[in-house]
Amino acid sequence: MNDLDDMDFLLGSDDDDGRGRRRGRGRGRNGRRGSRRRRRRNRGGFLAPLLAFIILAGIIGGGGYYGYRWVSDALVPDDYTGQGTGEVVIEIKDGQSASEVAQELQRQGVVASARAFTNAIDSAGKSSSLQPGTYKLRKQMAAAEAVKLLDPGNLIVAKATIKEGLRLSDTFKQLAEKTGKKPKDFENAAKSAEDLGLPSYAKGKLEGYVFPATYDFQPKATPAEMLAQMIERFNQTAEKFELESSAKKMGYTPHEMITIASIIQAEAGRHEDMPKIARVIYNRMNHEPEMTLSMDSTVMYAWRRYRTRATHAELEIKSPYNTYKNLGLPPGPIANPGDHAIEAALNPAKGPWLFFAATDPKSNVTKFATTDAEFQALLAELERNSSGG
Repeated sequence: MNDLDDMDFLLGSDDDDGRGRRRGRGRGRNGRRGSRRRRRRNRGGFLAPLLAFIILAGIIGGGGYYGYRWVSDALVPDDYTGQGTGEVVIEIKDGQSASEVAQELQRQGVVASARAFTNAIDSAGKSSSLQPGTYKLRKQMAAAEAVKLLDPGNLIVAKATIKEGLRLSDTFKQLAEKTGKKPKDFENAAKSAEDLGLPSYAKGKLEGYVFPATYDFQPKATPAEMLAQMIERFNQTAEKFELESSAKKMGYTPHEMITIASIIQAEAGRHEDMPKIARVIYNRMNHEPEMTLSMDSTVMYAWRRYRTRATHAELEIKSPYNTYKNLGLPPGPIANPGDHAIEAALNPAKGPWLFFAATDPKSNVTKFATTDAEFQALLAELERNSSGG
């Protein structure tokens, strides 16, 4: 039987069926050969649909398998296991979505697929809580582990604590030490004061307005951005204390109030003494007959020196910051005051004091006097404590 006959046999073609019928009728009456043909046709008629069913099942089964693989890949995306190796620094920019971050993580080899990360962060309920900043991750991490490391508590920052009462020049030095920059970088940034968010009453000068606090600076932050962050902190403090309206009620400008706060900050050894020192300043400025403030701290600022007491020679300096020689306040702040000093300036204690002296250098205790005789007694006490007598 040739190939065509094989196909006819399997498919049970009409031609073969027709020929069989004709030949059956032309052979002997016993029909033996026709019988064999019929049996062959019956077998072919059974096998053909069976074979078709097997082929169809194979097609459907194969398609189902690959369809399952496609759906499976879509629903269960590629993901690494474990905590990964090495180190990758990732920066999340302000306004970036979770899907954009996921694509960056995949691009840098942190996660196996962006979909694995978005699924993991959705499961953790943190899709909308990604904080801009710089983070350390690892190569080939499980997406869930990457989500854990992108927590605000893991931000890479340069932490800098700036003490209260520092002058601007020393603030620049501390910032440089903490951030790896140069003091000159901050000096240059300060020249564009109008771009840093200074309040208008600061008159374009940073002294007094670079707020002392602990800051977390981003690794890529520029000196200008750092100063702007500190000035923003000052603005928040000023708003908290309602600086502008409170100063107006007291008869001063906000700039004068910050100048007073800076003197309080420089003169006080303890926070609890600040309201009384504020009262001494106001009593002197409002005294009749007129009195100078006579604050050693302003004279030291003119000399660019740090000491609690000026010598007789130093008191002769010709400077608008010499409050022994000039009535009223100096032209501007002499340091960067903290919130305690600003609050004291706005809420001075009640009392008649005109003098004060830190009588014990070890404890920083400050005592107050109303008359010059009382003040001389305080100075004598200071001399005894300073000499150990």
